Amino acid sequence: MPNYRAGACLWQSLARNPCLPRRYSSKPQNLDIESILAEPSWSVRSLLPGKTAEQSTTSITPQKLRHLLRLSALPQPSNPDEEQSMLRTLESQIHFVQEMQRVDTTGVEPLRSIRDESPAAVKETTIGLERLKDALAKEHVSGRRRRVQRVPSARNGRPEEDIWNGNALDSASKKKGPYFVVETGTGQAS
Repeated sequence: MPNYRAGACLWQSLARNPCLPRRYSSKPQNLDIESILAEPSWSVRSLLPGKTAEQSTTSITPQKLRHLLRLSALPQPSNPDEEQSMLRTLESQIHFVQEMQRVDTTGVEPLRSIRDESPAAVKETTIGLERLKDALAKEHVSGRRRRVQRVPSARNGRPEEDIWNGNALDSASKKKGPYFVVETGTGQAS
């Protein structure tokens, strides 16, 4: 018979935990998705610098580029063409970052991590009493202080015991006595 008191205590501690995510819901809005997606609101090309912008603004000088390469322990450009290519790439990346920084994010809640934070995903990853029912059935409350203890089982074996027989040399392609043979770069066995 499972101990429901231990489960109730666990549920109360989970309910009081301020670290658990709060779930908010909003009323569904009646929006016409087809009209929203009919024309694009922005383009990827807007994040990249135009042809005229590259020539007009150069915030990175060749000296700064060499200094940055030296600080990051990267090789210096071998010729002026490679240096110009590096400068163009760096300018493009700086322009991209500046465009990303211009995006208005007021009212947007930042992500806690890069994962699916939809209500279905939160429900799937939430640990509740239904998931813990088997573990709670293996516990019992004992003593005056009502300590929760695990019910001793007949044998607590490792799950991989059925898979691995304990002989590490079984998977070796070459063996010599109780050792496995490793081919060296010269082609001789050692």
